[in-house]
Amino acid sequence: MSENIFYTRSPQTMTALPDLTAGINLLLCTVIFLLAYLVYRKQEKVSALLIGIAFGMFGLSHFSVLTGIAFPDVTFILLRICGYILVAAALWLLFSE
Repeated sequence: MSENIFYTRSPQTMTALPDLTAGINLLLCTVIFLLAYLVYRKQEKVSALLIGIAFGMFGLSHFSVLTGIAFPDVTFILLRICGYILVAAALWLLFSE
């Protein structure tokens, strides 16, 4: 017999977690952005450049969360949709080589 267990979290226990998560995501986006730029400079792969730009867009949304800059929700949605489209385009370029 299974029991349904629901966990609730109060706002006091979650205060630092969004900032930590956004900070780690921003750090990883920055690393991927820089690595993609280096690959583009060395091998002139447009796909690497597209992936770097995409993760730069993801990083912008994480940066705004960390700094508290208020963007409309539509901006976050468009940044991420454009980022995903760029990653898909880069993968398509790699696939078609």
